This record gives sequence, structure tokens and C-alpha cells, in this order.
Amino acid sequence: MDKLTFYTNPRSRGRIARWMLEEIGQPYETVVLDYGAPMRSPAYLELNPIGKVPTVTHGPRVITETAAICAYLADAFPKAGLLPANRASYYRWLFFAAGPFEAAVIDRALGLQIPPERTVMVGYGDFDRTIATLEQAVSASPFIAGESFSAADVQVGLQIGWGLEFGTIPDRPAFRAYWNRLKDRPSLLRAKALDDALARGSADV
Repeated sequence: MDKLTFYTNPRSRGRIARWMLEEIGQPYETVVLDYGAPMRSPAYLELNPIGKVPTVTHGPRVITETAAICAYLADAFPKAGLLPANRASYYRWLFFAAGPFEAAVIDRALGLQIPPERTVMVGYGDFDRTIATLEQAVSASPFIAGESFSAADVQVGLQIGWGLEFGTIPDRPAFRAYWNRLKDRPSLLRAKALDDALARGSADV
């Protein structure tokens, strides 16, 4: 079996990829990179020229971007059961979370105001419509792509969890109920424990 290697920092979006790796249940090596020079080293830039984490390598294959990592690992390890029957909703919301939703939240957190006449230039339109769209999606079924948990819930779920924790999205009942269905998954708790230990500088991880 090709080796899985996970390049990350515990204070990054790598936490999404970590959760996904724990979901598939396969062994992997973790390489922690500090911000700054380590992420700009020639060796790492060969893998990820933008100099960001996370990156996952699977044998000779290189995967960057959290949504792509989630989608790739779900496909590469189908026995994990993370591919739902409803692929349309699966792909739709997986990439909605990584694209319009994240962009809208980050712009709002940075204080960027999109003039109403310029919303047609912005992929997410405006913040309120983006939030309302995702609220409707998480209200439609127990999980984002239907009745079963999927890799899309890793991407969507942790972004909603962070939004509720840090106050970057409205604390609405639909978001809270959706997050409550995810937050105690054993795979997420394992991932959180590993990254929290790394963030504290634990020597036993």
C-alpha cells in the first residue's frame, strides 16, 4: 500500500484533513511545519508551491486543498464508507463550503465590505445569502448529502464548528443542531486530541 504522509500545522486548516485521515482509518505519517521558513523551504515548495498547509502525499500523488484532500481520500479508500449515494449534493456542498462559504466568512472577518453593485463580481454574492443557503442545506437532512455521514461533512462540519466557536457565523439553531450531530464522532475527537497535543508542544505525538 502506498504511504500516506500528512504535512500540517495544528493551528491551520490542516485540522480538516486530519479529521478526514482519522475517518479513513489508515496509517499515516505526520510532518509538522512551522509557519514561515519551513513552509517556504525548496523541498516543501516542490509539493505545494503556494507554501501553505495541509498537503497529503499518497505514494507519488500530491493532494493540496482541504476539499480536494477529503474528496481524494474518500475515493481512494472506499471501504471507509464516506461516499454517499447522493453524489450531486455531496460535491455541491463539499465545494460550496471550501469556496463561497469560506470566502464569505473570511471577507467578513477581515472587515471587507462588498458594495451592493459589485456582488455580481464575487463568487459568493453576499454574506447573508451565503449563510442562508448553507442554513437551508443543513436543515434538509441529518447530514449535508443526505441520511449518511460523508466526506463532505468533514469539510462543512468543521467550518461550521469553527464559525460557531469563534463567532464568525450567526449562531442559529440549524447550525448548532448540525454541529451537535458531528462533534462527538470518535474520529474527530481523535483528530482534535492529536492536534491539540501538537499545539501545546507535546513530545508524545
